[in-house]
Amino acid sequence: QVVLVESGGGLVQAGGSLRLSCAASGWTFSSYAMGWFRQAPGKEREIVASISRNGGRLYYSDFVKGRFTISRDNAKNTVYLQMNSLKPEDTAVYYCSATSSVSEDYYYRGRYEYEYWGQGTQVTVSL
Repeated sequence: QVVLVESGGGLVQAGGSLRLSCAASGWTFSSYAMGWFRQAPGKEREIVASISRNGGRLYYSDFVKGRFTISRDNAKNTVYLQMNSLKPEDTAVYYCSATSSVSEDYYYRGRYEYEYWGQGTQVTVSL
């Protein structure tokens, strides 16, 4: 059974930082490309960042470029999202996602390309 568990969310002031973690279990983590999405109230779920199986290819949405960093540790079955210079508009529930990938060097950007999802972690950025 594929299980993804996010942690690290919370309340932070604008300009602050948070590091989200997503621990995976029940499957071969290195066989999956990973992604972080977010969903604010009343809005669609949107891609934040994604990473290939081997960590060699990364994708960032324009609104987080230069502020967020996605990474993974295949030995620890964990994917991370380092979030710096947070803004109030970053407030959302952040979801970790996984999809099986034949290629080691490919990332996925589409919400419907991902097979598995975590339960989400709330990030709130105050002024």
